[in-house]
Amino acid sequence: MIEKAPDFKIDSETILKQGFLNIPRSLNTEVFSKIENEYLYWDKIKYLKYNHITPEQVWENLKTKRYLNLKSITLKSKKLNETIWLNYNINQFLTQKLHYLDTNFGAGLQKEKLLSDLDKQSYLNNALMEESIFSSMIEGATTTRVKAKDMLRKNKKPKNKSEQMILNNYKTIQYISEYQDDNISIEKLYDIHRLVTENTLEAENVGVFRNTNEVHVMNEITGEIVHTPPKFEELDALMQSFCEFFNNNPKEDFIHPIVKASILHFLMGYIHPFVDGNGRTARAIFYWYLLKNGYWLTEYLSISRVIMKTKTQYEKAYLYTEIDDMDVTYFIHYQVKVLMRAFEELKTYVAKKKKEQSKLSKYLKLDGINERQAIILQKIEDDNNRFFTVKEIENTFNITNQTARTDIEELVAREFLKKIAINKKTFNYWKGDKFDTTFL
Repeated sequence: MIEKAPDFKIDSETILKQGFLNIPRSLNTEVFSKIENEYLYWDKIKYLKYNHITPEQVWENLKTKRYLNLKSITLKSKKLNETIWLNYNINQFLTQKLHYLDTNFGAGLQKEKLLSDLDKQSYLNNALMEESIFSSMIEGATTTRVKAKDMLRKNKKPKNKSEQMILNNYKTIQYISEYQDDNISIEKLYDIHRLVTENTLEAENVGVFRNTNEVHVMNEITGEIVHTPPKFEELDALMQSFCEFFNNNPKEDFIHPIVKASILHFLMGYIHPFVDGNGRTARAIFYWYLLKNGYWLTEYLSISRVIMKTKTQYEKAYLYTEIDDMDVTYFIHYQVKVLMRAFEELKTYVAKKKKEQSKLSKYLKLDGINERQAIILQKIEDDNNRFFTVKEIENTFNITNQTARTDIEELVAREFLKKIAINKKTFNYWKGDKFDTTFL
């Protein structure tokens, strides 16, 4: 658990006093920037080195300044008059990063420029798989990316709960991509939960809010309760308020879409409306809200892969918010950093792919070879033990079964691939007799 910060009363006298205490001048620039850019909590601030000032004074000053800049959000349960209060503030660091993300995530021309050298549909399919796999791994799914992708590409039946979770997430993301422009509703939340938990949860708990108060968020190592969500009697009203918050962003009370997506993500985890699957649903809601608000690049990122790598920070972002007077800025900061890192990984991948494009040129020089076929041949060259199925080609390139069959049968006709029968209806396609003599 996280240590509670020193408590003090913020009133007009405190604000006046802090106005005369110029904390930034008492800190070196590096320390002050670290506190601001990382939006640090007391458990980190108290260990930093200061000149002629105590950590308690620094904390009191920072809390006062944060308090003065706070904006508030409320979710009300009209039934029981229960209210969730959230606070947040946007500092200079967040303002800069949000502008950067706006420029790169929502500009159509940038999309064409960034992804011009990629097979966009193939990469999009791969990104959806990555997001599905890592969102499941965050919740405990245990499998390899290779096995998981093989299952998704070849449309294999899941062999265990972990594979079922991944398939469920994949279907959920496809559902969101299809309905990304729609408003959300209680019924759609139920639909998402059904997709996320299919065949992994008792039937009576699928697609419905929990009807018990025995659900808690536990520390996986110590078994300690770290969060007790609102009572189940409040869920219908709270989640109706959640949907209204999702669907409306009035000009007079505008919230930046990335900030709002982060708040929605936090709220889903905090309210914990379902018996299980809340984390996967929360990440799906974050994904949905960004797509709905024009952040097209979200589909090309594996946000959950970054969260998986920084899982401890992800968990602490929840805890910091709850322990520090429901200041959700901690969670917003974390989510913005996740998007920044995911974007940097995409740019690295694109640069790598640009280099790989030259490898395809020797296949594309042949008459009648299209880009999909060139990619298939390149994969065979990279791995001599690689084989394909028609279903895998169909899923990988998001094409019809007939187009996939035509692509691969043409390669068989030219003896670049050979067709091996598995049964009367199914075939695998391996490296053919003329592959080495033609390309190597």
